[in-house]
Amino acid sequence: MEHHPAAAWLTEAASSAVQQQGPGNLLRIVLIVMVVGCALTGWFLLRGYKQKDD
Repeated sequence: MEHHPAAAWLTEAASSAVQQQGPGNLLRIVLIVMVVGCALTGWFLLRGYKQKDD
């Protein structure tokens, strides 16, 4: 597996957040991303069911 320097800042930020504050901030970010992802997925799937009154 090759190392991607562009993604290194993400792992560095995550590891420093875990070391400084514990898992609280990291879990909070993961939960927010999951909720936003679910909302966007629901919107994408349900937008095709809109009824057109022409």
